[in-house]
Amino acid sequence: MITPSATERGQVAVLEAVLLIFNEATYGLALGLIAFIVFTTVKFSGRIIEREMGLAMAQILDPLTGEQGQPLGMLLEMIFILLFLSANGHHLFLLIISRSYETFPAGSIPTIPVLVSGIVKAGPVLLVGGLRLAAPMLAAFLVLMVALAVLARIAPEMNILFVSLPLRVGLGLLMAAIFLPFINGFVAEFADWMGKLLPFIAKSDIRFAKHQ
Repeated sequence: MITPSATERGQVAVLEAVLLIFNEATYGLALGLIAFIVFTTVKFSGRIIEREMGLAMAQILDPLTGEQGQPLGMLLEMIFILLFLSANGHHLFLLIISRSYETFPAGSIPTIPVLVSGIVKAGPVLLVGGLRLAAPMLAAFLVLMVALAVLARIAPEMNILFVSLPLRVGLGLLMAAIFLPFINGFVAEFADWMGKLLPFIAKSDIRFAKHQ
């Protein structure tokens, strides 16, 4: 339940009102940044895969941000968002907003160490999560590179670079198709990460939000 501030409207001066708005903006910015960093994990794993496929220069318009983005990373991100919403993930965001008002009441001074700690911990989650999602494909590309290296020794006259490009793209698309069903498991892991990064969200609240 979101409770109103105890401060009466007639007692708030202009400068105090500006400070109250700044405090709420600080909370919202920190919570939104943590959620954005964790969400970017899927796109980050897609960029790793695209570089291994040789598609680092491929660019299309990202409809979410209006900027240029890489196609595979955008595809994985959109699929993750659809799965997240289908699993009632938006209830988790509403729960985060509700619990934030209970833990940090309106008009309170921002607890900067707690917010900064969550943002700092979200960075390693982005890197580790992206590498974990891309790990099976990285292993497949490593096996492909070893096979091409052996082939280059067996047939030195063969143009390995010319042969490797379609093989890398084909292997990447095949592994991405195999990998897509496993994104659904990352939705539950996303909720667990949010519970660890935001100290006012309990595990029971996460289970409640996922079953709504």
